Amino acid sequence: MSSPILKQSLKLALIQLSTTSSKSTNLSHARTKVLEAAKQGAKLVVLPECFNSPYGTKYFSKYAEVLMPKGSKDSEPTKEQSPTFHALRDMAKEAGVWIVGGSIPEREESPGSDSNTGEGKGEEDGTKEKLYNTSLSFSPSGDLVCTHRKIHLFDIDIPGKIRFKESEVLSPGNKISVFDMPEYGKVAVAICYDIRFPELATIAARRGAFLLLYPGAFNLTTGALHWELQGRARAMDNQVFVGLCSPARDMEAEYHAWGHSMVVDPNAEVLGQLEEKEDILVRELEAGRIEEVRKGIPLYTQRRFDVYPDVSQDAKVGTEL
Repeated sequence: MSSPILKQSLKLALIQLSTTSSKSTNLSHARTKVLEAAKQGAKLVVLPECFNSPYGTKYFSKYAEVLMPKGSKDSEPTKEQSPTFHALRDMAKEAGVWIVGGSIPEREESPGSDSNTGEGKGEEDGTKEKLYNTSLSFSPSGDLVCTHRKIHLFDIDIPGKIRFKESEVLSPGNKISVFDMPEYGKVAVAICYDIRFPELATIAARRGAFLLLYPGAFNLTTGALHWELQGRARAMDNQVFVGLCSPARDMEAEYHAWGHSMVVDPNAEVLGQLEEKEDILVRELEAGRIEEVRKGIPLYTQRRFDVYPDVSQDAKVGTEL
């Protein structure tokens, strides 16, 4: 397996975005912040989970977009099918940056669905529509370089605290997502609850990712307990950079995001962390830092695959839907 290498130092921006019930307003606001991050020198910009809509199971179907037109793996969605796809592509080109577009609700087209909106008979005829929580990444030239469907669905029930069941409306993805930034190296993308499953991070790192990115919307219960812990743990486990990008907290919304977007270095040191309000975090990821950390604590030469298996063998890793 290839060793994670950052070829040259990279400025990373995490945009802790406020969202409204208006998709067009959210997309316009995201554009403003992406351009602002680019002016600060960022070359890779990350948006939060569900950045184009409110977060909640009752909103996923209403805000869902068709990203893969039925019957073709080569065609892209129309602006009517996915205004967010086109908005993200335009942002990347206008700002001249790589963009990891947080995540959006995705609707998979099914027989009988409308070719433009993706809306169809759905549950009226006894069938359940297929919805995903999906991230789109674009290059500065506007090319779609990666899609990631959230693999692990957020199903929790903490008595007296929070109950949330994404599986009531969402379907899970089935691959680990890594894409290549040729001038810098490989980047892995996963979404929120995916961070709790360390196998994903280990596989991505062993496939050469120098950076693990998690757009995520932890809540006030799980955020206080585990947000920073998970980010630092994934960095420590794999000796790579980690970025966690949250929506800004809105106490008037139904779902209260934790905020505190953060960047962690390969030694599990927090390079920067926001508070709960809307803001942009820009930090430079230093070339050579991974090698420096691994020289001091050489985990990569000390693994005992004669005792336990290499989880990266035969894993499903890719960039496409």
